[in-house]
Amino acid sequence: MTSSAAPILITGAGQRVGLHCAQRLLEDGHSVIFSYRSERPGVQALRDLGASAVFADFSSEAGILAFIGELKNHTDSLRAIIHNASEWLAETPGTEAAAFTRMFSVHMLAPYLINLHCADLLKRSIPADIVHISDDVTRRGSSKHIGYCASKAGLDSLTLSFAAKYAPDIKVNGIAPALLLFNPDDDAAYRARVLAKSALGIEPGSEVIYQSLRYLLDNPYVTGTTLTVNGGRHVK
Repeated sequence: MTSSAAPILITGAGQRVGLHCAQRLLEDGHSVIFSYRSERPGVQALRDLGASAVFADFSSEAGILAFIGELKNHTDSLRAIIHNASEWLAETPGTEAAAFTRMFSVHMLAPYLINLHCADLLKRSIPADIVHISDDVTRRGSSKHIGYCASKAGLDSLTLSFAAKYAPDIKVNGIAPALLLFNPDDDAAYRARVLAKSALGIEPGSEVIYQSLRYLLDNPYVTGTTLTVNGGRHVK
């Protein structure tokens, strides 16, 4: 991966895919700043590895702007911003508006404001990248998770718009994964149904996202692109 003295920011890195990518970035010799909302074992593990932790509540404009201010206390430059923070909320009767608003804030408003307010930090690094972690569900829509899907689709749109706005100084791309990791309580029948949705039929784990991230950070000729990492669901 192209080296830079500036740190990489990854949001929501306290668990699962975000934690794995942050650990791999550190292994590759990068300085890492990460955001977290809750104290988890992964947060302390990253601190122990030398990453800088910044608390963030992306559910409101005030929380997002407070995070940006604190981030700028930690660094005056960034090699990349990886927008990994995500929220999945059930849209149950009576909670629809609150769920949609929160997911919009985490998936769209936070990346939007961070990209706008931190462009100056990125422009002090050569090269510089923004990567949005979206979701393969935006390809088809979702009748059961409309708010989640819509806000992730909005993130895909931000990829295109910011790629145009910040070229040629900052490359802006996305990654749209489908299933990566099962939860421990997912039963065998559920796992079989989900695996059958893709052509490759495997649970790939988090490393495939890190491999995709490396490609986007390393390649000097890719911007405005969202990589599909779905095991071939679109051809099944």
